[in-house]
Amino acid sequence: MAKYGKWVGLGLGWALGGPIGGLLGLAFGSMFDGMQSGSFEYKGQQLYGAPGVKQTRPGDFAASLIVLAAAVMKADGKVLKSELDYVKDFFNRQFGAKLAIENMLVLRELLKQEINVRDVSQQIHTYMDHSSRLQLIHFLFGISSADGHVHTHEVEMIRKISDYLGIRTADFESIKAMFYKDVYGAYKILETTPDANEEELKKAYRKMATKYHPDKVTHLGEEFQKAANEKFQNLNSAWEQIKKERGLK
Repeated sequence: MAKYGKWVGLGLGWALGGPIGGLLGLAFGSMFDGMQSGSFEYKGQQLYGAPGVKQTRPGDFAASLIVLAAAVMKADGKVLKSELDYVKDFFNRQFGAKLAIENMLVLRELLKQEINVRDVSQQIHTYMDHSSRLQLIHFLFGISSADGHVHTHEVEMIRKISDYLGIRTADFESIKAMFYKDVYGAYKILETTPDANEEELKKAYRKMATKYHPDKVTHLGEEFQKAANEKFQNLNSAWEQIKKERGLK
């Protein structure tokens, strides 16, 4: 267990069981001699959190993220260097250079595996709180747009994952609009429409500001709040754009 102690040290709980644990077991089995190949069995304490108790440790989030990232990167049949660089940069910023290297090794092994997106996503839905699931979708769009182009197959994969995660269509479109701009993008981010009046717009902004506030993911640790801050800044930028266009104060 010492060889992957950094992963366990992240606070892994429920992610060590089920389909995510099985995929990590295959990855670790390929990376390290003497490791079990195939299903990874968690034989320590009871899985952290029970179904319906939405508790998420940083390690559970990281494990979920890296498995889903592999699924999205594989969706269009090719893995781009820009995507790998984006993920590496993210883990460098979140966990530091040493752990980022280990994460990338795991990702490269996961890219060789068949990933049952439905089973993995349903495991995440069972245990992960809603704000953390929204943050996962935000990161996956970051991967898809890493090279500056829209990848239809990757966006559809994220949509499928979003559905399995129990994310509302409006929330999905709001996060998507932060990465793929169009003429009504600012309104989509606020989950409203151009025909909304001033009071409706202000109400929509307040609602989204509460939903996307970085404090919603404080339980994941300070590092993950950096990504949450980016999402919150996109929301504020959209609101400022609408206010300017509409002459609102």
